[in-house]
Amino acid sequence: MGRAADLKFGAPAADILSMFEWKQEYAVNIGSIDTQHQKLFALGRELYTAMSAGQGKSVLGRILDRLVAYTAVHFAYEEGLMKLHQYPDFVKHKAEHDALVKQVVAFQTDFNSGRATMAVQVLQFIKGWLEKHIMNSDFAYIPCLKAQKVA
Repeated sequence: MGRAADLKFGAPAADILSMFEWKQEYAVNIGSIDTQHQKLFALGRELYTAMSAGQGKSVLGRILDRLVAYTAVHFAYEEGLMKLHQYPDFVKHKAEHDALVKQVVAFQTDFNSGRATMAVQVLQFIKGWLEKHIMNSDFAYIPCLKAQKVA
């Protein structure tokens, strides 16, 4: 497996790594959710670092497994809060979660079976769905939770 800096995807390795830096603009200002989002970003950084160090498939696979598992935990937590506080767009939000999990699990299956390699595109996909989902979908349910004093 080549080093990430050697891959030709148009972005220098430093730019890719910086994609997984937590930014205040991602904060939903509900501590438990922000902490979980930060953990997802940290797992993305860990996956990138392992890939760029040329670590083997088993190491990358374990990190990817942790990312997938933690995503499921996080989504379940968010969905529990939304149901508890009767978020009106719960069904739509859950459908987004389900679609994201399906995409990542499909990649994980391909990776574990040898049909896909860890590539910068995968990292960009992970970063993209983290960022877009937080800043669009998650920001949409925050007023509902804040109105009910969820902190």
